[in-house]
Amino acid sequence: MKALDRTTQEQTQEALEYVNEVYETVKKRNPHESEFHQAVKEVFDSLVPALAKNPAYRKQAILERIVEPERIISFRVPWVDDHGKVQVNRGFRVQYNSAIGPYKGGLRFHPSVNASIIKFLGFEQIFKNSLTGQPIGGGKGGSDFDPKGKSDLEIMRFTQSFMSELSTHIGPDIDVPAGDIGVGAREIGYMFGQYKKMRGGYEAGVLTGKSIDSGGSLARKEATGYGTVYFVEEMLKDKGFSFKGSTVTVSGSGNVSIYAMEKAMELGATVVACSDSGGYIYDKNGIDLSTVKRLKEVENKRISEYVKEHPDAHYFEDCAGIWSQPCDIALPCATQNELDKMAAKILVANGVKAVGEGANMPSTHEAVEIFQSEGVLFAPGKAANAGGVSVSALEMAQNSARLSWSFEEVDAKLQEIMKNIYLESMKAAEEYDAPGNLVVGANIAGFIKVADTMIMQGVI
Repeated sequence: MKALDRTTQEQTQEALEYVNEVYETVKKRNPHESEFHQAVKEVFDSLVPALAKNPAYRKQAILERIVEPERIISFRVPWVDDHGKVQVNRGFRVQYNSAIGPYKGGLRFHPSVNASIIKFLGFEQIFKNSLTGQPIGGGKGGSDFDPKGKSDLEIMRFTQSFMSELSTHIGPDIDVPAGDIGVGAREIGYMFGQYKKMRGGYEAGVLTGKSIDSGGSLARKEATGYGTVYFVEEMLKDKGFSFKGSTVTVSGSGNVSIYAMEKAMELGATVVACSDSGGYIYDKNGIDLSTVKRLKEVENKRISEYVKEHPDAHYFEDCAGIWSQPCDIALPCATQNELDKMAAKILVANGVKAVGEGANMPSTHEAVEIFQSEGVLFAPGKAANAGGVSVSALEMAQNSARLSWSFEEVDAKLQEIMKNIYLESMKAAEEYDAPGNLVVGANIAGFIKVADTMIMQGVI
């Protein structure tokens, strides 16, 4: 790092004090929201050099403003199960920041969903969306409803009830939800149908992740997984590495994981392990993706079934143990904080060269520090995970223009977006004296665009 003169040292110290002061306020105002605290701290720590260099951000209280959602909507979701019993779940939508466009972010249906998780996801979404270069603000939503084990009719009743409330808060130019964990084409389809009924019109741009016949985009299902691999490939190329000839471990076996595996294999990698919430499989011969796709996308079975068809593979019940398997490249694509300090140490000891986050904040702060201190190439989720929302924005563009692009057109645009995110993140890291640090670079690059726009729009 460059030697700092006294003036720069003073500005840096003032910026650090400002960051710490606002962070302490965040913790006091939002007690017991550990995931939200973690996301805020990770961003704030990266922003010190930008705040030191640009005093206007402090003067305009940008941190105080950007950390507070513009709106938080919480509502009950009553529905009737197949036994005629009334069930009640909680629904959430956090409309976080609309400085650069309508709120954009997925809906997550999972028992773990609470205010802290939705706020952490929404806060991350602000900067992720900014990095895409698309005109979309940050938002997130969901429910503690668990779609696992539910019939199609139960899911339809729940999603219709959920959308009956949500419909009054969203629109193509206001807030455009999409899918996330537990919310796929089926759930989006039911919600889109209910929205049409509630609003009395066909507004295709109100939801993304729709079926192709309902105005959805080709390549949307593949986008997050493909995007993660495109970003990591750019990172690897800069250091003379590649997916070709590498062994890869991918946690999870949902859309992100499956299509990260698919693209990594296309680029010449051998994927040796993947998982679900029950455990993980290790196949030294390389995962047979067709089997995984059939089990998870068609038959809706557990990943443990894989070993019945591939006797050389092994199944382990501890899904967290997936990181104990040696690999060149690790792609955590399941959920937040799945890769902790101990797992990071094991990966490093086994010679991992690169880690690319396909999920939102899947690595703990301690794990990230280990990767960076040990020289492991690290692609943060805020950047590497942006492929899904990028193609969601492209779906919005197609809906607005009443057009449908080919898979190849969308995929080419996605590749270009992910390459630009990488370049912008690297450029920001270099400019703010943290060369090669993609965590710092992605946070600053995403923040500056939003912060500058907020200043231009006044105190609102």
